[in-house]
Formats: sequence, C-alpha cells, structure tokens
Amino acid sequence: MRIHYLQHVSFEGLASIEQWAIQQGKIISATKFYNGDTLPSVDDLDWVIVMGSPMNIYEDDKYPWLTSEKKFVAEAIKKNKVVIGICLGSQLIADVLGSKVYKGQEKEIGWYPIKLTTEAQNYPVFASLTEPFTVFHWHGDTFDLPPGAVRLAYSEVCSNQAFLYGEKVLGLQFHLESTKDSVRQIIENCASELVAGKYIHKPE
Repeated sequence: MRIHYLQHVSFEGLASIEQWAIQQGKIISATKFYNGDTLPSVDDLDWVIVMGSPMNIYEDDKYPWLTSEKKFVAEAIKKNKVVIGICLGSQLIADVLGSKVYKGQEKEIGWYPIKLTTEAQNYPVFASLTEPFTVFHWHGDTFDLPPGAVRLAYSEVCSNQAFLYGEKVLGLQFHLESTKDSVRQIIENCASELVAGKYIHKPE
C-alpha cells in the first residue's frame, strides 16, 4: 500500500502514523510544501493523508501552493482514494467538498474530550472507542459539515470534530497521531497561541 502525506510545516509530521506504517511495511512518501516539493500523480497512490498546520485554508495569497493542494485533494477524492485529513487537513477536505471554513467561537488547544454521535456507532473504528475520550486539539478554525457527509464526533466548543464522506474520506479536526515529541514540537513552534482562554491549556 502506498501512503502519501502532505506536510505544511516542519513540526507537524506523521508522528505515530509513521510508526504504524513502517511496522506494517507500507510505502511512505511525502510532499513537504515548506521545502518547495511538488505533488505526485494521484494515480500512483492508495492513501493521501493531509496533515495539520497553524495556517488557514483561505490564505492562498500567502501560501500559493494551497490552491494546487486543494485541487490535488479534490482529485484524490474523485478517484476514490482513501483520504484522511487531520486538523487543517480536515478543513481542506471540508472546503473542497463545498463547506464553509471559518473562525470558531473559541480556540481549542490542549487535551479535551470529544463525544461520538449516534451515527458513529455504525462504524467499527469509532464504535470500539470508549466515550467520552480525550484527544489533543490545536485549532481556531472550524467548518460546516460537508454535504453528504456523516458527522461522527463533537466537543463542547466544536460541533464538527470528525466526519466521514462516502466510505474512504475521513476528516478529523483533532489529533490522534500525537506523540510526546510531536506535542513538544508544536508547543515550541506555536507558543504565541498559548494565551489565556477557556479552552486553552498551559504549556506544562
């Protein structure tokens, strides 16, 4: 299986997903936009994983590659590839599926619980989770549920935390890939966001 991931900043990589993929003997490749990498052919891939980033999906003027990335994600969905979006990645998927992405009512940064919808019980990967379960968050934007998608999870401050579109497209607003090192890196690189807030944890 060929897994290709889209990485926007140096400190938000695959983390535990990479550990799993290596253990399973998967073929891993990447487009690292911050290095000026180009995108491969969608036809050569099985999975596309779109990682997170502090940027916003509507900053095409500042990050011109966002335009080509959106086209790439849309093509991967159209060609029935497995597409998984994490944080910014879920917002990019929502955008290409026709949903509005916008500033949330509160920033959500730290370890906070999410709850599953009743629809999530129909999918084994979610039905096996004990809820509420705590996940790592780092986002200020949110999105409307894409047309035709199934809402799977929500939190106190964010109504759309996870969704499934068709059988192969999964959006996760939160981070399940986190490791101790990946959390440390994002804290170090995004420390300016750790201000006083109802849903913002202190660095420690």
